[in-house]
Formats: sequence, C-alpha cells, structure tokens
Amino acid sequence: MQQNKNYYELLEIETNTSPDDIYKAYQRAKNAYTGDGLALYSLLSPEECQEMVNLIEEAYTVLSDPEKRKQYDQARGIENTYKSGASFQSQEDLKAQQDETLHQEAKKTKQPSMTKIVAQKRFQLEYDIDTDFEKEIESTTQFSGDFLKRIREYKKVDLPRMADLTKVSKTYLRYIEEEEFEKLPATVYVRGFVFQYAKCLKLNPDLVASSFISRLKTNRPHM
Repeated sequence: MQQNKNYYELLEIETNTSPDDIYKAYQRAKNAYTGDGLALYSLLSPEECQEMVNLIEEAYTVLSDPEKRKQYDQARGIENTYKSGASFQSQEDLKAQQDETLHQEAKKTKQPSMTKIVAQKRFQLEYDIDTDFEKEIESTTQFSGDFLKRIREYKKVDLPRMADLTKVSKTYLRYIEEEEFEKLPATVYVRGFVFQYAKCLKLNPDLVASSFISRLKTNRPHM
C-alpha cells in the first residue's frame, strides 16, 4: 500500500495546487478505487481498495483545510508556493464550487463518455448462445478450472485476450484452468485472478472465486 506517500503524492498533485484542484484530484483518486474504477480490475482486494479510499479521505480532510494544510506542510518541511493572497478560498466558497463541480459531473453522466464506450466494447463478448450450456452454467455452484476453461472457450475468448482483459499472465491463467495449485501464488492473489476471470466472462465473480478458492484450499491446505 501507499502509507509512505505524502498526501500530495497520494492525490497526485503539486504542493502549490489550489483548493479547487485539490477537490478535483480527490474525486479522481476516490473514483479510481470505488464503483467500476480501474482499480477493481487490478490485483487489489476489496479490503485494500477500502484502505486506499480511507487514505484518500484522510489526505483530502487535511489538504482541504487551510490551517491543517499549513500545519501538515510545516511538519513535513514542504515549501508551499501556493499563493493565498486571495488566500485559501473560504470554506463556503469552496463548498459552492464543489457543489457546482458535482452538478456538472452529474450532467455528464447522462451521456456515456467515449472512454466508457471503448471499455464496454473491449469487454464485450460475441458468441453463439447454447441454451443447454447456459442453463448448466446458471445452475453450477462449484467451478473447477476445467469448467472455467469450457466457459471461456464457449464464449470465444482465447488466452491472450483473457490475459489482456484480466491483466493476469497467460501462465497463471493456464495454471488456474489446469488446477496446478502448487504453481499458483498466494491464495489472496489467486482469488483476485479468478475474480477478474469470472467478471470478464460475465459470471458471478464472488461465487466463482469462492468456489475455486475452496478447491484450492482443499488441495493445497498448507498455503
């Protein structure tokens, strides 16, 4: 995690950033670890994502308050070159700007952004529906590596594409499908791998991950 980063680094801003831009950076950082943010496609667990959100909230609480920010800068020896002759905005003015920013962002969400459209196309699956197999998938509660491979091939996703979508190496994907448990990394990482694998195939990621990890623990109890 990033506890050693200072608050400016955590929000990816300069030490002379204005209060309004601090708020924008806070929103960007927070969104990255909540909802459908990109972090959810990484190896971070839900607990790690929440820890990051807590750190981001903490950073914003300090940097958005003029006095707390001043004390923080002094304590860390940060030379803050932000000129506050119109000093820091009053909390009322800043709140008004923040509300306006949220209003504008809400309006934007009514129209899908190009980034979201590209992402949707990237994760789109095109395959011929097999009703019987769909029923089998829907009724399954125990997902083996072999069954996951059958689903992947049925949905016409080859290993290179799956590796690209999940950001998991083809080697580990093969180990999962072939249930070579001893060659897989720590359980927490395997759960993340399988969670993303299932998500990309439009399966229930929690069910699939829990089922597979149960199989892994049974066959690799010492891990």
